[in-house]
Amino acid sequence: MHSETARGAGAPYWSIAGLWLGMRYALPLLPGSAVFGAAFGTVAAQKGLSLTDAALMSAFVFAGASQLVAMEIWKDPLTFGTIATLALVTGVVNMRMLLMGASLRPWLGPLPAAQVYPVLLMNTDASWLISIRHRAEGGSDASVLLGSSIALWIIWVPVTMLGYVAGALIADPRRFGVDLILPMFFVAMLVPLWRGPRHAVPWAVAGFVALLVQALVPGYWFMIAGSLSGAIAGGFIDDRR
Repeated sequence: MHSETARGAGAPYWSIAGLWLGMRYALPLLPGSAVFGAAFGTVAAQKGLSLTDAALMSAFVFAGASQLVAMEIWKDPLTFGTIATLALVTGVVNMRMLLMGASLRPWLGPLPAAQVYPVLLMNTDASWLISIRHRAEGGSDASVLLGSSIALWIIWVPVTMLGYVAGALIADPRRFGVDLILPMFFVAMLVPLWRGPRHAVPWAVAGFVALLVQALVPGYWFMIAGSLSGAIAGGFIDDRR
């Protein structure tokens, strides 16, 4: 293996050591991810999905926020309108991945696309945070992103199945606060992103607009309105800077 200095400052590369390092970085996040995954499994059971359906969704989608949002909208039987709503809302929820991918471009851009894009399919909020911190501290090993993602994926599928079994036995998951998992997760995600009160303005704008639209407009338009308003506010903040 080569050290950071030998590789050259900022030059991205892959290594087995980085893979294990990413997995180790992910260890403190596994309990929270386990609770999140179990919550999805519980809700999936309540919505009438089979154990196989829930496990396959976690294995191939691997996007906790989108999976929980999808369960909120899920209706049986599925209609064309429901499918269209699922696609639109989950697409909006995942639009943050566009910004995450853009933030990784200056670091991973020099690597061949055939190496980078398959790894980005495994990217999550948690593994992105781990990787960005690794990069900010002077690291260049791209394997950290893959290693942390694999560690989270390995725990995600089994806990989904455990949550599903529990959900089949629980009549009302909301009694145990399962419906609070998603908002608590995103609030926790904001902590390491704190850059002072001024940069928190877009968060406040997005939250206020989302709550207002939710109160006035039926359906899931509050997600779209909150996301767009927060993005626009963030653009003005960056422009002033």
